[in-house]
Amino acid sequence: MRTTNRPASGTVQSVDRAVTILELLAVHGTAGVTQLARELGVHKSTASRLVAALERRRLVEQVEDRGHYRLGVGVLKLAGATTARLDLAQEARPVCRRLAADTGETVNLAVLSGGAVLYVDQVSGTSTLSSYNWVGQHIPIHASSNGKVLVSELDGTELTRMLGELVAYTPSTVTDRALLEDELAQVRQRGFAVATDELDVGLTAVAAPVRDAHGDVVASVSVSGPSFRFDEARIAEILPLVRTATTEISSRLAHVPPER
Repeated sequence: MRTTNRPASGTVQSVDRAVTILELLAVHGTAGVTQLARELGVHKSTASRLVAALERRRLVEQVEDRGHYRLGVGVLKLAGATTARLDLAQEARPVCRRLAADTGETVNLAVLSGGAVLYVDQVSGTSTLSSYNWVGQHIPIHASSNGKVLVSELDGTELTRMLGELVAYTPSTVTDRALLEDELAQVRQRGFAVATDELDVGLTAVAAPVRDAHGDVVASVSVSGPSFRFDEARIAEILPLVRTATTEISSRLAHVPPER
């Protein structure tokens, strides 16, 4: 199983070879460095360095027959994260469809990913003539209602790590850290966030949290549309529907709300 058309860049080539090692182990189950080197078409010392790097990240591990390797628990961790995200989207999809039908607006399901908001699913409503497809897009945390919901319960250190630089995307984007923290405190208290003209002028979104069995915020659901349509009265109509939807999705993820 020799790879072809491998990139010329040294760093990219190393990454390509490391991924190929994972693919080879997935096919063979176990393999020694000599075999891996032969199938990669590289010197044994090169294969050994690549395997060592993967082993440090627990992506591969030695079997009892030392010198032979198999996929490690690190791969299971990555696969588990992907499966959890797919499960979330699957459980949320019918609820988001109903929310889009009830509001007539665009509904998005989002999670945190790499210091940004990742949109994992979207359903367009009947009032939407043409809606931009946000699925797969990474959106700045501080400029979106979903982002504010997703980081509203993080402590200061984790919040700082997630936020990074507070860039202004419109005149309405909150770029002052103290003001943003005040707003996040309100989001925590109220259980929802609103962003008006903060990412794009003319776009307003209302979001609420989705919680898992431990009560942690693992996702958010937003309803968005043109700002001229999202006045205070309209937001007041939409908000209960969003909260009902996120409560149902949370229930599907085994979340049990605390007794009041």
